[in-house]
Amino acid sequence: MSPTKKILIGLGVLLVVLVGVALTLGGGEEGIEVETAEARVRTITQTVSASGTVASEVEVAISSDVSGEIIFLAVEEGDRVQQGDLLLRVRPDFYATEAERARAQVATAQSGVGEAQNAVTEAQQAVEQARADLARATAERERTERALTRQQDLFDRDVAPAMDLEAARGAFEVARAAEASARQAVDGAQARVASAQGRVRSAQTQVQGARAGARQAGQQLAQTAIYAPMSGTVSQLNVELGERVVGTATMSGTELMRIARLDAMTMEIDVNENDVVNVELGDSARVEVDAYPSEALRGAVVEIANSARIQNAGTSQAVTNFPVVVRLAAAGDDVTDAERAPEEGVPAAPGPTLRPGMSGTVDIYTRSVPEAVVVPIQAVTARDFNEVERERRRRAEALGEDVPDTDIPEGEDIRRVVFVVVDGKAEMREVTTGITDDTHIEIREGLTGGETVITGPFRLLRTELAEGDAVKTDD
Repeated sequence: MSPTKKILIGLGVLLVVLVGVALTLGGGEEGIEVETAEARVRTITQTVSASGTVASEVEVAISSDVSGEIIFLAVEEGDRVQQGDLLLRVRPDFYATEAERARAQVATAQSGVGEAQNAVTEAQQAVEQARADLARATAERERTERALTRQQDLFDRDVAPAMDLEAARGAFEVARAAEASARQAVDGAQARVASAQGRVRSAQTQVQGARAGARQAGQQLAQTAIYAPMSGTVSQLNVELGERVVGTATMSGTELMRIARLDAMTMEIDVNENDVVNVELGDSARVEVDAYPSEALRGAVVEIANSARIQNAGTSQAVTNFPVVVRLAAAGDDVTDAERAPEEGVPAAPGPTLRPGMSGTVDIYTRSVPEAVVVPIQAVTARDFNEVERERRRRAEALGEDVPDTDIPEGEDIRRVVFVVVDGKAEMREVTTGITDDTHIEIREGLTGGETVITGPFRLLRTELAEGDAVKTDD
């Protein structure tokens, strides 16, 4: 074969290859390849998600009121107890001795009251005797006074001698002095009565103090035996037999154990300040505990804190959360709607065995809209309508079309839009959005349902895609 023929054959093969490549690259449908989804009409439920820890709705920390050594421990961690069950005893010897001493002090004080009352009786008898003596002295003084008056009259008439007058005057003075002495005796006896009554009151006060001490000693003795204040489970046991504990009378005391109602559990979560405004008491929730990934629990919001928990306060990384308490209900089917809990509250006693401190995730169903037009969240983007109008006018000028003379504002006019595929082209539609769930967003205005919306790629949808661009769907 001649060299010329070989060259012609090679050129022919190259031409065939170039034609094939051209047909492969240029023979397909023109347009940008995009991802799409259908705008659907269905019920959409807004959720607020947060994580937290399981806690008992009712948990009581038990401390000892008295100090001493534990000589009897009736429970172990995890035991079920009933209200009134004996939990443990603290050695009572010291408190029993104190109670006996207090009772002895009461008896001593009571004997003091008896002695003081006897003294009052004796003083009152002395008063009566002194009053009788005073009465006799007064009578004698009055008699001698009358005798003196008669002798004075007789002496004035020169009937009686001066000697009789002086004798009568002397008798009167003696009687008057005796009366004054008797009156002082009465005053002294009354003073002794008042003093004795004061001793009675003092002794009675001592009795009251001794009785109060006896009651306190008796209470402390009784407090050496500690009973369950409620029915539940010993969720935490902090002491051992033989250990010494400090009573609450000394500082904060030793926490002995905790009793919790494990059939009434809650989940406390921290909800961001932007989401807590959507949460209301009674909102239903779906709870997933990490220890039971296959068992979803139902719940209801029972408490929303008014005070925030601020992390990294005073810095640019500050985060403001509000504690929200969700009461857990029985295990069952997944909760996917926003049905509210009944007014009397959700039933207690969840199926799986939950323990305080377990972690989990809560989805709170805050609001539901039936028959809503929904699209994937990523389908909704934003556009500056002023810039869109500028670009439209530039294209019109390039094509020689008339352009309006009105000025376009310098600022931004950011609006939410969705791109819909119409006849192989992207059509931009302004939309008004509503609530969202984990994957979709409600479209209140702009779509009617059934449209094919562009959902990606993200970079293309975010900045590059424009009104009228030819597109190819991912179908």
